[in-house]
Amino acid sequence: MIGLAQIYQIAGVFFAAFALLSALDPSNPKCYSTAAFWALLALSMLGGDRLGDLGNGFLVLALVVLAGFGGLGKGAAGDDAVLRQNRAAARGNRLFLLALVIPATALIGSFVFKAVPQWIDPKQVTLVSLMMGTLLALAGGLIWLRERPLAAFQQGRRLMDAVGWAALLPQMLASLGAVFAIAGVGKVVGGVMAGVIPGDSRIAAVIAYGLGMALFTMVMGNAFAAFPVMTAAIGLPLLIQHYHGDPAVIAAVGMLAGFCGTLMTPMAANFNIVPAALLDLKDRNAVVKAQIPTALPLLAFNIGLIAWAAFP
Repeated sequence: MIGLAQIYQIAGVFFAAFALLSALDPSNPKCYSTAAFWALLALSMLGGDRLGDLGNGFLVLALVVLAGFGGLGKGAAGDDAVLRQNRAAARGNRLFLLALVIPATALIGSFVFKAVPQWIDPKQVTLVSLMMGTLLALAGGLIWLRERPLAAFQQGRRLMDAVGWAALLPQMLASLGAVFAIAGVGKVVGGVMAGVIPGDSRIAAVIAYGLGMALFTMVMGNAFAAFPVMTAAIGLPLLIQHYHGDPAVIAAVGMLAGFCGTLMTPMAANFNIVPAALLDLKDRNAVVKAQIPTALPLLAFNIGLIAWAAFP
C-alpha cells in the first residue's frame, strides 16, 4: 500500500542526491557542510522512524547548528543561466503546462484513488496524488525538454541552495505548533480570550478565531504552527462544541485565514523573504507589501465564510 512512508522515501532520495552533488561541487566554497545539511535531511526522511525521538532531536539540532553558523553555500556548477533563459523564451508560457500537471493530478487522484483503498492509504490520498503529479510532471519535462535525469537533480539542488535553511521552516514551525499545543498554550490563550469574547456572541467568536489565526501566523511564521493553538483556544471549545459548528469548514477555512497572515509577515521567510532574494529586490519586504492589499480582504472573506458556512 502506498502511503506517507513512500512519500518520505522519494523525498529522501532527492535530498540524498542533492547532498552528493553538493559534496562533488568545487564551485561551492561550503560544499561539505552544505552536503552534510542535505544529507541529514535525507536521513530524517529515509530513516527518521528508526532513529527515535532522541535521535531525531539530535538530528534537528545538527541542522540548526549547520544553518545557524552559516554552513550552507551556493554552487554554480551545472548552471547556465543564458541557456535557461534562451530555452524558456523559445517555449514561452507553454512551460507552465508542466506546473499545471501537478495540481491536476492531485485533484483527479484525490477522487479516483479513494476507489482503490487496497493500493492507496485512504488517509494519504491527497499527498500520494500530489507526489504522483510531481513525478509525472518531472517525467514529462525530461521527455519534452530532452534532458538527462541528472539535470532534474542539478536544478533541484540549485533551487534548494538558493532557498537554503528556509526550506525547512514549514516542518519546523508545524512541529513548534504541536509543542505549543502539548504545552497547553491553547488553553492559556483560550482563557484570555474568554474574558474578551462576549459569551453569547457567535460572530464575535468567529471573528476572534479568524483574526487569531492570522495574527498567530504572522508571529510564528506559519499557519501550521498557529492552527493547533487557535483551535484549542477558540475553534474546538467555542465554535465546534459550544456553537455546534461544522468541524471541516472551521478547520479548512481557519487555515485559509491563517494563510492570509502568511502573506503579511516577514517571519514566513521561505514564502516572502526568499523570493525577494531570488529576484534581487532592493526592498526585502517588497513581497509582503505587495500582498497586503490582497490578504486583508481575503481574510475578511474567510471570516465571513466561516460565519455563513459552518453553522447551517
